Amino acid sequence: MMQSYDLTIVGGGIVGLTLAASLADSALSIALIETSNRPILPEKPVNRVSAISFASKKIFEKLSVWQQLDSGRITAYDSMLVWDKDSFGKIEFSAQQVGYSELGYIIENDNLCLALLDTVQKQKNVSFYSPDSLNDIVFGEGEAWLTLHSGKTLTSKLVVGADGANSWLREKSTIPLTFWDYQHHALVATIKTELPHEHCARQIFTPDGPLAFLPLFEQNLCSIVWSVSPQKAEQLKNLTAVEFNKQLSRNFDNRLGLCELQSERFSFPLRMRYARDFAKHRIALIGDAAHTIHPLAGQGVNLGLLDAVSLGQTIEQNIAAEKDIGLYKNLRYFERWRKTEAAQMIASMELLKQLFEGDNPLQKALRDVALVFTDQVSPLKKSFIKQAMGLSGELPLLAK
Repeated sequence: MMQSYDLTIVGGGIVGLTLAASLADSALSIALIETSNRPILPEKPVNRVSAISFASKKIFEKLSVWQQLDSGRITAYDSMLVWDKDSFGKIEFSAQQVGYSELGYIIENDNLCLALLDTVQKQKNVSFYSPDSLNDIVFGEGEAWLTLHSGKTLTSKLVVGADGANSWLREKSTIPLTFWDYQHHALVATIKTELPHEHCARQIFTPDGPLAFLPLFEQNLCSIVWSVSPQKAEQLKNLTAVEFNKQLSRNFDNRLGLCELQSERFSFPLRMRYARDFAKHRIALIGDAAHTIHPLAGQGVNLGLLDAVSLGQTIEQNIAAEKDIGLYKNLRYFERWRKTEAAQMIASMELLKQLFEGDNPLQKALRDVALVFTDQVSPLKKSFIKQAMGLSGELPLLAK
């Protein structure tokens, strides 16, 4: 039997679930399709963590998601330290400099997903199709017809792709993609440090690439993101734990003392992706399905969360104006809004990457002067802090 919905969300990860949660008070009927089963939060911290901005926390609080999180697994950080290896360039950010108590939060992705699931599953307007996935989609004038791998069939006025960087929906809809390979892989692992992290997020720029230590819920635990060449990433993964610990401690200038590997090491390629269209007739893209950026400033998931609630806000405005939520002309405002924000973030990350890449003496001197200058000029520094907190740009209502 064919089921009809107003909205179908393809992808039940952090971003897709946030869109569903943002429409809890609407009269919309929503289908949510997710390939995976319910995640499990293991006893020990896992490698998949996100840096959640202050603005994203506001979104989760207003959606009653924050209260569902395992509070013992949330790590607030109130300062950031960035420096250039073997040089004088450094900059330190503090939440107190802009009148806040925290800059952001490090949270395991499974913790976020579970809290969002617990929230969305209470909504009477959401039907879950999980584990399941799209097998085919056909677009008509007034609706889209969807066929799932389970054999179930749906119709929907609007279909939203929140199905990640390799989005099936984006590819099936033949939406072109602008992309480039950063020629780097991100190596991630959980690390025990000799010295406490003191709720400070740290990042060092090395000749091989940036290395970030993100504080976790125990004072001597950090999640690392080490951006290096694919060959270097493979080499680091194959080192013995003892040798890896030595190299990691040395590359981090022993800033937190001796490092001790606490998990497996994983790596994944870093690529910039930017969909030419964030919306078409009966389609919208959000999160990694629309764009991916370098993890240099940890803003990828926050950008996706803002996509989700911005689209939710646009949908509600269209409903209030009695407009068809799936017509492209009614999605144009959302598309212009989020494409502009994503393009600005991509440009900022590319500028930072180019500035801090390599070990050329002239370039190194230039970036060190830039770091010191920014650290000493209060208005400029405050602007950077607010951007890191997600408090700049055109924010949706839920993020304010």
